[in-house]
Amino acid sequence: MSHARSERILIYGATGYTGRLVAAEAARRGLDAVLAGRDPDRLKAIGETTGFETRAVVLSDRSRLRALLEDFAAVLHVAGPFSETARPMLDACLEAGTHYLDVTGEITVFEAIARRDAEAKKAGLTLLPGVGFDIVPSDCLAAWTAAQIEEPSRLRLAIAGMDGGVSRGTARTAIESLGRGLIIRRNGILETRPPGSLERHFDFGAGPTRGVAMPWGDVATAFHSTGIPEIEVYLILSGRMPALLKASRFAAPLLRRPAVQRFLKARVEAMPEGPEARVRNGTRALLLAEVEGPGDQLARTLLETPSGYALTPVAAVECARRVAAGEAPTGFQTPSTAFGGDFVLSLPGCVRTDLERE
Repeated sequence: MSHARSERILIYGATGYTGRLVAAEAARRGLDAVLAGRDPDRLKAIGETTGFETRAVVLSDRSRLRALLEDFAAVLHVAGPFSETARPMLDACLEAGTHYLDVTGEITVFEAIARRDAEAKKAGLTLLPGVGFDIVPSDCLAAWTAAQIEEPSRLRLAIAGMDGGVSRGTARTAIESLGRGLIIRRNGILETRPPGSLERHFDFGAGPTRGVAMPWGDVATAFHSTGIPEIEVYLILSGRMPALLKASRFAAPLLRRPAVQRFLKARVEAMPEGPEARVRNGTRALLLAEVEGPGDQLARTLLETPSGYALTPVAAVECARRVAAGEAPTGFQTPSTAFGGDFVLSLPGCVRTDLERE
């Protein structure tokens, strides 16, 4: 790697809701970064606000994308849906010799990137997907809690405080997943179940609350981080949401139809771009990990963090800085395998509490 690009970072997708938050955080941190995306005019506006140079390039222009990446140590890829955008960016990174990071939460994307591990190690590159709220806090929490148990065999993660709204990009990704069902891990293998078919109560410290299992990224990544073969992730949902999830199983074939997908995505464009600053900065998230092992061993750990959209830019920029500086192992990594289970505690506003050991 040449000295000219030794720690330089390309932020791709800087004109989106999350991309703008990431660009602003990178500017606040004083990173050596350049902003990129498809739209030169929108990029210029963000560049003027942050003081960064900008480059316009589309992912389908493989030769131009590769040439651009050759000037950077790492790319922080923030342009979803990653089911469509991760592969062309990753291919270009492997060709250009550039470390790859993204903020995906998509299970299939994590698994696809994990399969490029040997290729990345041969090239001396780090592949680190999921450097936002998906999955930095949950992955670090899972790794920490698993380490408290001899031969951990089951992991349950529960996440509360997700009521602040989502960005348009996240909503579009969620629409793509409609009709695919719940995904969990059993005996080390990803399994699909009907949506809303798995519920459990969790105690975050104020009494039992109802959680519904969801297809969260950790069912992919926590297996690579901990080796635990049984993994489920739950969201604490209120009101009618659990019932609606159960009902959605009957509409799954309809929800997968292209015409329905196009209609729902068109409706997303009428949404606000994402949560307002007062919501991002005024709410907190709670994550609970429960790990079981032989002989009724149980470890429970609670993690409190800023809201998802407040934590994502901070976590993503710090991960990118470390990877660009050569502080992460090569090959496919998760946040905890790259930086350790305590990494999340280095981020502002994150507090971990060990609840019990049995």
